This record gives sequence, C-alpha cells and structure tokens, in this order.
Amino acid sequence: MRSLVGLIAVVTAASLYLYSLSLYLPAGPRRRPQPGSKTEHVEATESDQLSDPSEEPSRLKFPSDLDELRELAELLQFYKTEHTGYVLLLFCSAYLYKQSFAIPGSSFLNILAGAIFGLYEGLFLACVLTTVGSTMCYLLSQAYGKRYIVNLFPDKVSMLQRKVEENQDCLFFFLLFLRFFPMTPNWFLNMSAPIVNIPITFFFCSVFIGLLPYNFICVQTGVMLSEVSSLDDLFSWERLLQLLAIACVALLPSALIRHFSHQRLKLDVQSQDGRITDKKVQ
Repeated sequence: MRSLVGLIAVVTAASLYLYSLSLYLPAGPRRRPQPGSKTEHVEATESDQLSDPSEEPSRLKFPSDLDELRELAELLQFYKTEHTGYVLLLFCSAYLYKQSFAIPGSSFLNILAGAIFGLYEGLFLACVLTTVGSTMCYLLSQAYGKRYIVNLFPDKVSMLQRKVEENQDCLFFFLLFLRFFPMTPNWFLNMSAPIVNIPITFFFCSVFIGLLPYNFICVQTGVMLSEVSSLDDLFSWERLLQLLAIACVALLPSALIRHFSHQRLKLDVQSQDGRITDKKVQ
C-alpha cells in the first residue's frame, strides 16, 4: 500500500509541475504588421497579434495525430524565437513525463523535436531524453512498482526473466537486440528491467544505443515535415534520396548487432508444429 501511495504522489507532483509550466506561458513574440496597414492602427494590429496567455495554455497538449502535431510545432516554433529557454524546458519536461510514466506516444515527441530544434539538436535531445526518461521509469518501477507489474504481467515477466538468465554471458547484446527487434514493447521493458535484475548501467547504455536508429528516423521525419509545404516537395528526388539514406543508417546498426550476436543469443523460435523451442539466432 505504501508503494502505491508513493507512486500516486510522484505522478501527482509531476502532473502539477507540468500543468503549472504550461499555465504560465510567456507572452508570444511580436509579429511584423501586414504591409499596407494604416499607421494609426499599427499598435492595435500588433497587440492583436500578441499571443493571449489566457488562451494559449489550452493549445498546449500532447499531440494525438499529425494535424495536432503540426499545429503544436508551429506554435512552439513561434515561441522559440524569443523564449528558447522556456520552449526547451517545456519540451524536456513533457518528454520526461511521458517516458517516466510509460505513456505511449514518444514517437510524436521525437518528430516534434525535429520540427522545432532541427536534425542534430533534435536527435541529441531525443536520445538523451529517451535514455534519461527510460532510466527514471526503471527507478520508479524498482521503488514502487515491482509487485504490481508482476501481478499484471506474470507470463511476460517470467519469459523475460528466463531469457535474461539464459543470456547472462552476453546480456548487453541481448538488450540491444531487444531494442532493435523488440520482442516486448519498450515501455514494458523499461518497467520490468529492475524486476528481472538487469543492471542499470547495461540498461542505460542499451537504451541510448538501441533506440538511436528509431529516434533518428522520427527526428528526421519532423525536420521534413517542417520544411515541406506540399506533397510535391515531399516526393521530390532530394526527399526520396534522404529517405533512402535514413533507411540505410537505421538498418546498419541492427545488421551489425544481428551479425555479431547470432552465435550467442538464445531466443524463442516457433517450430513448424507450433511449439516454442529455444534456439540460437541464425
């Protein structure tokens, strides 16, 4: 009971912090008045184009589709011109909130990182925040959630425990394999890792390296979405070559992991008669 109360307190405190951060949205930057506007109406025009703090917080919400994602990206890009620190703090806080409490939808935030901060800065943020947020989820599960996760997912935890024990001699490669070729969702692996005795150092490094291709694809998608203005731009030769390069970069690490670990990792392989047998990856 104490662990449940502690978890509720942590979630409540984090939610209040994130809500307060979005509530006190600073005034938006001024935009230039439209050409041809009369001088006596310039001040009124500029004041009308200022962001209304009472209205903006309602627009700050986690995106659930591409339309909401594009709208949020435009809003944060607008604020970033004069409030870079606030936008960065807000984005990092929202990302860590999602990752720490295993809330689905991190792909939208990765795309948003590319749209707001660009490829290199966005990729760095996505990798760091994914790793830190997943580690916070690991620590929260270790402190408050072990019993509840075992009760909710007994079969999955038991299967993961068995595979971790069988691959103790190459545990780091096994964790990388799970990130590149997920047998279980990432959120479940984050929560169950402390239960199956995965060291936090192995966990931390495997998340950073293993999710790098996924984060790269999402961030690059956000960069492209922020640059294209029509479908013709999206399907230009330049964009198609970029997509081909992204695919090659994303497949290279997974191919290397498969090559160097196929003689060592033990995974469940389904035989022709439908039974599950233990075999090394071929």
